[in-house]
Amino acid sequence: MRLTAYTSRAVALIAFLAPCPALAATYYVATTGSDSAAGTQDAPWASIAHAQTVAAANDTIYIRGGTYSITAGTNTCSSQTATVNAIALTKSGTAGNLIKYWAYTGETPLFDFSNLQADCRVKGFDVTGNYIHMKGITVTGVKQRNNLNHESWGVWNSGSNNIFELLNIYHIDGTGLFIQNGSNNLVLNSDSHENFDPLTSNGACESGDGFGAHISANNPGNVFRGCRSWFNSDDDYDLINAFSVVTIENCWAWHAGYRYDTGAACGNGNGFKCGGYGTDTSTFPANPPVHVIRNNLSISNKAAAFYANHHPGTITFYNNTGYGSNPDFNMLGMSNSGADITVGTYRNNLAVGGTITSNANSPDATSNSWTLSVTASTADFQSTSETGLDGPRQADGSLPNLTNFHLVAGSDLIDKGVNVGLPYNGSAPDLGCFETGGSTGGAPSTGGAPSTGGSPSTGGSKGTGGSPSSGGVAATGGLLSTGGSKAAIGGATSSVGGSSTATTGGTKSAGGATAVGTGGAVVVATTGGVTGVGGTQSTGGTPNTAGTGGIAATGGAIAATGGAATIGGGLSTGGLAANAGGALAVTGGAVAVGGNGSVGGSSNVATSIGTSTGGGGESSDSGGCGCRIPSGQSSPLGYSGRLALIGLACAGMLRRRNLARLKN
Repeated sequence: MRLTAYTSRAVALIAFLAPCPALAATYYVATTGSDSAAGTQDAPWASIAHAQTVAAANDTIYIRGGTYSITAGTNTCSSQTATVNAIALTKSGTAGNLIKYWAYTGETPLFDFSNLQADCRVKGFDVTGNYIHMKGITVTGVKQRNNLNHESWGVWNSGSNNIFELLNIYHIDGTGLFIQNGSNNLVLNSDSHENFDPLTSNGACESGDGFGAHISANNPGNVFRGCRSWFNSDDDYDLINAFSVVTIENCWAWHAGYRYDTGAACGNGNGFKCGGYGTDTSTFPANPPVHVIRNNLSISNKAAAFYANHHPGTITFYNNTGYGSNPDFNMLGMSNSGADITVGTYRNNLAVGGTITSNANSPDATSNSWTLSVTASTADFQSTSETGLDGPRQADGSLPNLTNFHLVAGSDLIDKGVNVGLPYNGSAPDLGCFETGGSTGGAPSTGGAPSTGGSPSTGGSKGTGGSPSSGGVAATGGLLSTGGSKAAIGGATSSVGGSSTATTGGTKSAGGATAVGTGGAVVVATTGGVTGVGGTQSTGGTPNTAGTGGIAATGGAIAATGGAATIGGGLSTGGLAANAGGALAVTGGAVAVGGNGSVGGSSNVATSIGTSTGGGGESSDSGGCGCRIPSGQSSPLGYSGRLALIGLACAGMLRRRNLARLKN
């Protein structure tokens, strides 16, 4: 079968019309910088505020180490109950092209707000933009200087699809990190600790939380993963007034409800406050969200390790460990009539020390340490020490690799759980948050891969969890290891999808030709390449090459580089045959396009053409377009891919001209 001029022209037109991916730029901010400088490594800017005025989607702002003392906000107090935004991140990236505010490698930038004298509420970082990635930043000293307000905040978020990674937040007069609104936000491998609000309208200590999410309805996908929270005066994690599902997984909490400076009891003191809307039933939603609380460790809290907090619907509690709290699991819910009820679905949980449960009136609880014929005691743990829990994280940002609260060999709690869709070793899951035979059974250690900052090689594998769209990954069972697998499998599926469609295309070579003849090459392409050009056309007309993978294999290899990956999609559909209708066809390869696929990092990669909304691991230097394009535009073909297609188109037209000359 001969490629027609129509085919070549169509492919050439597609190549020219396809917008190039956003070109990444890199800028620098330093304590010694000047906002009138160039923003380069040798001539850095002084402030994030100035960097934001220049930055666009897919750009990276590296923040050098040192202390940034913030003395003024973007506005001033109009009253004592007003709010001052100290640093406002308002500019948005796009799906797969996040704006990144990252600590420079090996350095720790500290933003100290203690000298901001505003006599009203203060937001240290006010994040209202979307597709933003903050990483490696320390936040401290946000004050509240009167008792007319509930609290101030270290980081406040109301945007969507944002990532907050490796943040260290402490000594805030209120909540460390607070998701007020937005969807698909990921708080990854971050710490919030020693927050205490001495001045607050509802009583000292009552609003000093580690992490909070009080989001409105229709904002799904918010996830806390691999985080630590300790010695906060109120609660470590607080989901009160959250009207959309929130997932908290592989996180640690301890000493909630105590002042960090004196150790005195203070505030509510729950490790995980997992829902609820107060006691006013008129505020209860018709369909309360089912929050997901799994693989978490909560110990030595003033009140409960895990608390349903009058939630009017169920909450999922899987594979959590509560130790030495009062109680370890408080199952108190509230009906729409205001009556106390027991709520929650409890599987594979472990409680030792303190009071085991409370408000447990015929709960939905099976295969837990208190419902099985097992004996759970401190002897089941390798260690019950708190030493090291707040120690340095692993190199990839995941939680410290400790033996604390891991089961001893021979414990009768091993393999006593039931399969709830989380990874496990042996014949059945163990009880508690740490699986014997693995660092955590897919808990803290797996949550850390994205903390590589979205490096293409690691962020892609697990960053989905993280990505904002990785909220989906969390929802898939929150299995960090599974999430990673899905991302990897997604990529594999992309490649296999390309080869498979090429083979199928081969069996339907006539269909491919028809598609070309009708000018419907691109339409056929959207079928995933099933009918897109036969294998006989791939690799320039060598029969069945597409079926063997041929150039497709090269496509995969190139795709893996993240650079010329843009042509990987086309090639993996059956080699060059893709130009007859499958080049843009197969999402399999195109998905790895230009490094944007790796940016997404999530299992979404397998379902879209280079438009992953993940972000756990974006390729900050991918691209290949010589000019910046308006944000929001992206293409499944990179510069190399378009050159290849243009060359093919030109070759086809020259061949037609030569044939015409021979006939004349």
